[in-house]
Amino acid sequence: SVKDIDLATIGGTGPNGRISVKDIERVASGSAPAAPAATASVVSAQPAAKAPAAPASKAPVAAEEDVELPPRGSVAAFTTLQAAVSKNMMASLEVPEFYVQTVISTDKLDEMYLALKPKGIAMSPLLAKAVGLALAKNPTLYASCPDGNSIKYNEHVNVAVAVAMPDGGLITPVLADADLHDVPSLASSWKDLLGRARSKQLKPEEYSSGTFTISNLGMFGVDAFKPILPPGTAAIMSVGASKPAVVSKDGEIKVEKQMTVGLAADHRIVYGAQAAEFLRDLKEIIENPYQLLV
Repeated sequence: SVKDIDLATIGGTGPNGRISVKDIERVASGSAPAAPAATASVVSAQPAAKAPAAPASKAPVAAEEDVELPPRGSVAAFTTLQAAVSKNMMASLEVPEFYVQTVISTDKLDEMYLALKPKGIAMSPLLAKAVGLALAKNPTLYASCPDGNSIKYNEHVNVAVAVAMPDGGLITPVLADADLHDVPSLASSWKDLLGRARSKQLKPEEYSSGTFTISNLGMFGVDAFKPILPPGTAAIMSVGASKPAVVSKDGEIKVEKQMTVGLAADHRIVYGAQAAEFLRDLKEIIENPYQLLV
């Protein structure tokens, strides 16, 4: 009878060896022999083509060796850099800041980046150039309020880019006069600054002379965030990850890549309309990036 059949002895004819009702009926009627269970077990357990198995423990061990975690329950004093960051963050709490954001299509910028990447051009110099051009049209965004009673309009568009340090804290290498230099020059400067920043060989003026800051967590997959305004500057911009989004354009449904860009600004210097104008100009530049190469 069907109840007396050992399913483990049936060779299934369904997808991926699945046992079907017809398989059981054939075995019950005696019209088809049951497949030996031992054979199936041997075949499934047999290694393919004698390929040596890769040791599973090597990759995790290497990863653990690369990242040295602090002992649990331990207390570590701030490094000099961390102490400086802490001091600046406390000072930033005294500034009356506000926050705005917008969404920017990155399809054309991504296309340009992929074309320039083989030439050693990173995304940071491209963003710095776009920001530099937008700032040149909006001088309050790279101004400062030195005494609380006046606005200083700075002479140079110096774009600082936040870089996380391996041993904690962050540093902001500065691409000076980002509105004036071409992308290849900015890329060369950025490569040099980044290398010396990580080896702690930057001169003070190379990380403290920024008049506007970019903080990009998009490279880590972060969609959007609110940056903290560095003291002595009018604004800082956050950059989120570029991801596909469904949009309606010209009466058609399309998919384009978009990123969220945010702006934290000192309300003593910058007003909402000025922040919006800067983001509008930046959006126009990034969505028509040919301007970056002129």
